[in-house]
Amino acid sequence: MNGQFELAPRLAEQTPEQAAASAQQFLEVMRSRRTIRDFRPDPISLEAVERAIETAGLAPNGANRQPWHFVIVTDAGVKRAIREAAEEEERAFYGGRAPQEWLDALAPLGTTWEKPFLETAPVLIVVFQELYGLDAEGNREKNYYVLESVGIACGFLIAGLHQAGYATLTHTPSPMGFLREILKRPVNEKAAMIIVTGLPAPDAMVPVLTKKPLSVIASRV
Repeated sequence: MNGQFELAPRLAEQTPEQAAASAQQFLEVMRSRRTIRDFRPDPISLEAVERAIETAGLAPNGANRQPWHFVIVTDAGVKRAIREAAEEEERAFYGGRAPQEWLDALAPLGTTWEKPFLETAPVLIVVFQELYGLDAEGNREKNYYVLESVGIACGFLIAGLHQAGYATLTHTPSPMGFLREILKRPVNEKAAMIIVTGLPAPDAMVPVLTKKPLSVIASRV
């Protein structure tokens, strides 16, 4: 084998019953995760946010390129600029860019072009995908499975924030080129999503949703 290797970490060995119980415990933790659109402005622990991002950085990824970058936004002026740019795109989306079928699917969720949470929430985490890498001389290096890798990392990040007791919202205005401009990221990066996080407002409401059961989302062969 090429490269350096070390012994794989030892996982805590569990009986089948213990393993099922551990998985059930994590399932119950994640059952309480809901997308929140109304946040308290109260500050949250940036250390906790950074630990959650470190967790995201452990996600499996193509050829260990780790093709991601996370920008933590807390500055009120930057959040305002992001909201204004996002709402401009959202007005165009809801005003004619989106097909009616997509608007009909969104209708039960009560979403509109207005995105006040981009200013109200204490922290925005803007996730960028690194389309290609750059070596020390500035030469391009190919990254592999960028979209898949960043998607898995975002899942880790959301789970980490939930574990810390923070609510989350994934926001994907389209197009998102303004995020690279506002945050002054390099040209080899492309915004993937904004993860809004903080404590839910006391009167925050969520739609009543029915999740597909295991029998529908999984099968054995």
